[in-house]
Amino acid sequence: MDGVLGRDRQEAREAEGLAPYAARSADSAGRVHAEPADRERTAFQIDRERIGRSRAFRRLQYKTQVFVNHEGDYYRTRLTHTLEAAQIARTVARALGLNEDLTEAVTLAHDVGHPPFGHAGERALRALMADHHGFEHNAQALRIVDLLERRYAAFRGLNLTREVREGLWKRRDSETARALGYGEAFDAGRGPLLEHQVSDWADGIAYDHHDLDDALKAGLVTLGDLAALPPWEEAEAFVAEQFARAGADRADRVRRQEGIRFLMRGQIEDLVATTRARLAEARVRSVADVRAHDHAAGPLVSLSAAALDRKAQLQAFLEERVYRNARVERQVEKGKRVLAALFEEFVARPHLLPDEYREWVDRAGVHRGVCDYLAGMTDRYAPREHQKLFALFEPM
Repeated sequence: MDGVLGRDRQEAREAEGLAPYAARSADSAGRVHAEPADRERTAFQIDRERIGRSRAFRRLQYKTQVFVNHEGDYYRTRLTHTLEAAQIARTVARALGLNEDLTEAVTLAHDVGHPPFGHAGERALRALMADHHGFEHNAQALRIVDLLERRYAAFRGLNLTREVREGLWKRRDSETARALGYGEAFDAGRGPLLEHQVSDWADGIAYDHHDLDDALKAGLVTLGDLAALPPWEEAEAFVAEQFARAGADRADRVRRQEGIRFLMRGQIEDLVATTRARLAEARVRSVADVRAHDHAAGPLVSLSAAALDRKAQLQAFLEERVYRNARVERQVEKGKRVLAALFEEFVARPHLLPDEYREWVDRAGVHRGVCDYLAGMTDRYAPREHQKLFALFEPM
């Protein structure tokens, strides 16, 4: 079979099989640097594979989600979070007839701009860069895929399609985005594609539930602590029914897993059903309709009011009992101090940077160049760099 038909047939399947309001590979606005069409893969499939092979994506394995990497083998990292979010995103995209490849590509790249040490690391870099246009991980993700990845001779970055890059462009009016050249990079007057919106929701659904799972596993909260949480009451009733039907012992680990599975499945099903209803109510018939939708009237992709309330209750619980827990805060505060010390030292002595970043400092300026270096570090690499710079003697 002629290989050219590989991509052509897939694009034809998209044209025939996807919902009329789904993005199609053949209609992509293209890349910054023109490339010939691939014989076998669609444009969004290429993007997904480029993201998965990037250094920034691999580094997510050693970046904190909630618990720092060395605390245990079973806690989520940025990488496992991203993979779970991508699974949810594909499930929702398929149910709604959207472009799964685009949805997955955006989701796989959504966290590559995160620095080490979780949200505390982002807060630290934001403070350190306060006089230099700030820092935010969404703009940094674009910076990575557009400039900092070096894999191809013809261009810097990954040269992703406009649709994937736009999906990473969240805070459209931020000072950081404008300073880095992204303030007007995309048409702010157009609404996000449905695939972009699904990716955002998949991210939130994933971290709500796996952060709860990790907190229970770590003993920061117990199943008894969840008794007063209305969403968990429903989950417990479901789990009790499952145990009664199977005649099994109520092992806490299984109770936890079944309860979280129930909560997450409920949010996914509600997201699909509510979004279908909103698309019908808004009479969305095309991508143009999606782009023109007035978000003041409410997003097209969303949970129902009842599900949003349950989600808010769960998030408030996590904020109070997990994210502000002294054990978690103690570890991330250590990370913030490491980043602050590294930033000060490299800004004062940029000649200590690796060759690649010394060259980059000349182009981006010392503060932004050092920030780019620190943002790419992992939870393992940052302390090692700190030790090399500040320990009296390096370990043999």
